[in-house]
Amino acid sequence: MTNNEKEFLREGKVVVTNARFIVPSQTYAMSGVTSVKKNRQDPDRKLPIIMIILGLIIILVSQTSGSIITTILLIGLGIFILTKLKPTYIIALNTSGGEMKALSSKDQEYIDKIIKALNESIIHRG
Repeated sequence: MTNNEKEFLREGKVVVTNARFIVPSQTYAMSGVTSVKKNRQDPDRKLPIIMIILGLIIILVSQTSGSIITTILLIGLGIFILTKLKPTYIIALNTSGGEMKALSSKDQEYIDKIIKALNESIIHRG
C-alpha cells in the first residue's frame, strides 16, 4: 500500500482502499469502478423437494412398515437439506467495460461490510 492510499477495510485476504479492491484471486483498480451492487443467487432446491414429494407418494402408496420408516427418513433428509441451503451473495462491480462479479459468499453481513467499504472508497475518490 502506498502512502497516498486510504484503507477502508482489511478483512482476511480482502482489502479495500481508495485505489484498490483486493480479493484472493484478483486486484481491481477503484478508479475504474463506477458503482457497486449486491446480487443474490438462490440455491437449487429441486433435489430436496423431489425427495420430500417422492417420500409422500411412497407413504400414500405403500403399506409396509419398512418402507414407511425409509420414506420418513427420506422426507426428513429432504427437509434437513432444505433448511441448510443458503443463498450466495455476490459483489458486482460496474465499470465502463460492464459488470464484473468480484467476490461471493454465503455470509450476507460480510458482503454488506465490503460493499459499505467499497462505497466509502468511491465517495472518497470523488
